Amino acid sequence: MQLVVMATVLALVGAEQACRLGCHLTEVRIPVESCGITEWINTAMCLGHCYHEDSPYISSTGREKQTVCNGDWSYEVMHIEGCPVGVRYPVARNCKCTECNPENAYCGHFHGHVSSCVSI
Repeated sequence: MQLVVMATVLALVGAEQACRLGCHLTEVRIPVESCGITEWINTAMCLGHCYHEDSPYISSTGREKQTVCNGDWSYEVMHIEGCPVGVRYPVARNCKCTECNPENAYCGHFHGHVSSCVSI
């Protein structure tokens, strides 16, 4: 369930946020479900771009270190009225550009479209 909530958070933030440089906390609304009841809650998550420059050289050790916008996370529990089962959802406490950790993030090449934030 936590993975579903986190995936929903990431999809909603990507779809609703305007391009803003830098890694920062942002407030988002996400749906949570328990006992067949869905409610929308406010939570905080990390959003933004971290500076990265590709090296012109291929390293003998493999991939270069990649930085991602991440931070300290905790989980809070919400109880929906009429449901005895609590719902855990993620809350970011602070954000910073850190080295990508493949144990909790995808650190591979992104094959999708990334907006450049340039307006003409």
